[in-house]
Amino acid sequence: MTTPSVPPGSIAIVGMAGRFPGAADVAQFWSLLREGRDGVRRLSREELIAAGLPASLVDHPDYVPAKGLIEDGDCFDAEFFGIPPREAAYLDPQHRWFLQSCWHALEDAGCDPAAFKGWIGVFAGEAEQSHQSALLARSRDVVEAARSTPIFFGNSPDFLATRVSYKLDLRGPSLTVQTACSTSLVAVHLACQSLLTFESDLALAGGVSISTPNAEGYTFAHGSVESPDGCCRPFDAGAAGTLPSNGVGVVALKRAEDALEAGDRIYALIRGTAINNDGGRKVGFTAPSIQGQADVVTLARKVAGVDPAEIGFIEAHGTGTVMGDPIEIAALAEAFGPAAPGAQPCWIGSLKSNVGHLKAAAGVAGLIKAALALHHREIPPTLHYRAANPKLELGRTRFVINDRLQPWTSDRARLAAVSSFGIGGTNAHAVLQEAPAPARSETTNERPLILPLSAHDDTVADAMVRQLGDALSAPRPPDLADAAFTLQTGRRHFARRRAIVAAHAREALDACRSGAVIASRVGAMKRPLCFMFPGQGAEFAGMGSGLLRCEPLFKDTVDRCAATILRLTGTDIRKVLGEGRADGAVLGDTRWTQPALFVIEYALGRVLMSWGLTPDRLIGHSIGELTAACIAGVMPEDAALALVVARGEAMQASPEGAMLAVALSEAAIGELGPDLRLAAINTAAQCVISGSPEAIEAQDARWKAHGVQTRRLPATRAFHSHLLQPVLDMF
Repeated sequence: MTTPSVPPGSIAIVGMAGRFPGAADVAQFWSLLREGRDGVRRLSREELIAAGLPASLVDHPDYVPAKGLIEDGDCFDAEFFGIPPREAAYLDPQHRWFLQSCWHALEDAGCDPAAFKGWIGVFAGEAEQSHQSALLARSRDVVEAARSTPIFFGNSPDFLATRVSYKLDLRGPSLTVQTACSTSLVAVHLACQSLLTFESDLALAGGVSISTPNAEGYTFAHGSVESPDGCCRPFDAGAAGTLPSNGVGVVALKRAEDALEAGDRIYALIRGTAINNDGGRKVGFTAPSIQGQADVVTLARKVAGVDPAEIGFIEAHGTGTVMGDPIEIAALAEAFGPAAPGAQPCWIGSLKSNVGHLKAAAGVAGLIKAALALHHREIPPTLHYRAANPKLELGRTRFVINDRLQPWTSDRARLAAVSSFGIGGTNAHAVLQEAPAPARSETTNERPLILPLSAHDDTVADAMVRQLGDALSAPRPPDLADAAFTLQTGRRHFARRRAIVAAHAREALDACRSGAVIASRVGAMKRPLCFMFPGQGAEFAGMGSGLLRCEPLFKDTVDRCAATILRLTGTDIRKVLGEGRADGAVLGDTRWTQPALFVIEYALGRVLMSWGLTPDRLIGHSIGELTAACIAGVMPEDAALALVVARGEAMQASPEGAMLAVALSEAAIGELGPDLRLAAINTAAQCVISGSPEAIEAQDARWKAHGVQTRRLPATRAFHSHLLQPVLDMF
């Protein structure tokens, strides 16, 4: 199959986040869907009464103790967002979870909003305000409580999206959408329009539905849309309704061309979206309309520029109601037209069979499911399906209810569609296409990579290390270089930090599992940074070889400096560095040691600065002084190299000498002979002397005889002594 192209006007889904019944995040959500598990909870009598429900209600014969709830639905990391505890207590859980999910969606998209160059919009909707009702029920003066600032601003739908924009400092359009069950897919449609008109450069879109209390059932009423047994059976002959559930979903969207240019991971492309309203063409305000649904499906398909025969999977609204299912299939049949002989089937699914009806979050949850199906090239099953409702008349269509996990095979670009219909008649439909294959690097990574992680507290930082390990051990692990890039540039960095240094995924995974992690804590104040460059004695054959292989800027700098030294001396310093010899030149000879040290130090300094490590101060010892001066801008590169070469040649011309480190203080060394000098005082009890080889050898023997610890340095000249005095005039 050829790689799918990217049609003009496509929108890329670059990030996703959510929390669903039976699934704490998007990865768990996909596992629940593909494994065909039911996320709906059957609640015990004790749980319901503990949640505050009266026993008379719980014990009623028509009460159904089932709900798709989310664990810890009332929890919130208020401190992370700078929200005081009292304000957080009044804040609707829907606002809490939507704010957190927006942050997670940005992280999944590899986007730190503080560093993003562009406007980020927010389009969102929520379900009923049951949290506010619970707060008011506990108040003595309900009217006065409703007017209070914390309750009003913490619960009004008006502030669902704008609170996200305020807390995350997002500058694009920010608005709340309310169209009942179709809310979040309508929000996605508006987000796509905002991107296409360049009002936004990245858009967050989604919805949330969390009722208070989180743990509750419902009272079944004959003729209602709710199931009598807490089980949703979309399109099945025994379908009798749906059930209310809690959940939240958010997608991060970008114009496809921008996502491709940035190298973003793309789950799927949105080819086209449409919204409309049924108007008066139905039997009642809450009833669906065949023509209204058919019109929106047709319009979205035309916007996408695709033929109905190309669409292989539809994530339907699929409420499993007596009226809704037949109308939805009839509308799809009208929009798609009659099935051609031998046409490939179009699979139909509904996640309401897994998690119930997420109300304001239902549409975005369906979009996430369809995007993941395209991403993984698998179609998850619809649960509780035994035999088709005969009123669907599937035989005259190419629609087939998918009741088992199956691979999505296709000889062309895979296409999916998502429907979401709201009580009141606002309908939404989206057409999706699988993402183009990500670009793969032809080179094999050899350089060690830094994978940084950070959080506000150590517990979360350690948990992130475990999560990274889980990601690296997944069946489809991320490319290590891509992961390192995202963690370095696409994440906000906090005070509690962890880092893993690894060249290969297995090495990184082992570090995560064994705890071989660098841990640090960054204070509020930025500390000054100093580059320190050593002098002769720090050199070794092959120094910088790893950076020469892996770091282009380092290699370019070394090559440029080597060309200048070759012009000045006729010797290629790179051969001296790598092999220790080049046309008789040896790294241990002062003439070549000093240029070699300068080149490596200077190139390393340039690389560190390219990574954003700009020094506040520079200091050098001996030849390192010239490196510091050059990086500080005291002299240009060519002039510094000319001085370094001249310095090395002048010192090489000096008499042979030696140096000795001794574990004595300056006072304990005392008077030295005429051929020796105190060269350096490194610590209160550690000095270096310098002089002729004979004098150094004799002094070394005397100290050793008295049990004094000494060490000969790898120097062939008496640096920092009177023996180098003649060099000054030459230099």
